[in-house]
Amino acid sequence: MSSPLPVIEPHLPASLREVTQLVQSELNAAEKLIQQNLESDVATVASIGEYIVKSGGKRLRPMTAVLVARALGHRDDDVVTLAVLLEFLHTATLLHDDVVDRSQRRRGRKTVNMLWGNAPSVLVGDFLYSRSFQLMVQLGRMDIMTVISEATNLIAAGEVKQLEHVRDPDLSEADYMEIIRCKSALLFQAAAETGATLANASLDEIEAARLFGLHFGLAYQLMDDLLDYAGDSDQLGKNVGDDLREGKPTLPLIFAMRYSSEENAKLIRRAIRDQSADDTAEIMAIVQLSGALGYTRANALAQTHLAKSALFRLPPSRYRDGLNHLADIALERIQ
Repeated sequence: MSSPLPVIEPHLPASLREVTQLVQSELNAAEKLIQQNLESDVATVASIGEYIVKSGGKRLRPMTAVLVARALGHRDDDVVTLAVLLEFLHTATLLHDDVVDRSQRRRGRKTVNMLWGNAPSVLVGDFLYSRSFQLMVQLGRMDIMTVISEATNLIAAGEVKQLEHVRDPDLSEADYMEIIRCKSALLFQAAAETGATLANASLDEIEAARLFGLHFGLAYQLMDDLLDYAGDSDQLGKNVGDDLREGKPTLPLIFAMRYSSEENAKLIRRAIRDQSADDTAEIMAIVQLSGALGYTRANALAQTHLAKSALFRLPPSRYRDGLNHLADIALERIQ
């Protein structure tokens, strides 16, 4: 495969570049290990693997694990192995999600399922899952395997629950929060918790790290769902309005249906049930005028405050400061 790509991407916010620099050597080592573990004698696996590497990504989950481990005094290189297996788990879920959602764009490029088809996407996702568990075995830490295996099981259950509620305009806000906790926030939670576990931290410190990851992950997904109605396709690297076209009732839609006129609520409900893109522009305007984006951002801000509050239970260090800045990344995606 080609030489490692730089971890820091020119378009990343300055604060994220600064946080990345704290663990740049670990992330560079992780990029090399990612490439090594994507090599395969099977041509399709190798081709998709190289495409995945070139697609980049912010590496937020690996970064979270490394920052937590370093904040708690862990200096060994095994944190790089942890970082890579977390990135593989994340990438595997994306490959599977794109097949389920029939997505066409990811990180500004065509999705793997668009280029190679659904079957190769699912199977390479399975390859990444199995590779991540091989790396877990290399770590030789049953406590870390316990956290990761439980998280992956709940993530899969969350994906199924979301699938059950596709085209369901009656999804409650509580059920929505549970879905994003499972399908999105749990891997951030697992990254932070295993980073602390690898450092042999105290139970209180591990719990603090777990809470940081959970609330940061919730904030990040809330902002992701907000940006589907307020962002820019080129900036996001995916098509704005995809959630509506896929029949997913996310928080902006749930709020808009609750507080818009009966006529507007019916329009949104019909679009969700029909997975219709016919009224996307009108619905996006309704969402923006309803106050749904401000409500969603307020919820993301509350989750960010909870994440940052948990950090006070970790010892002061530049790595803890990095985690504090990382918590602001989600909110900085839109002003």
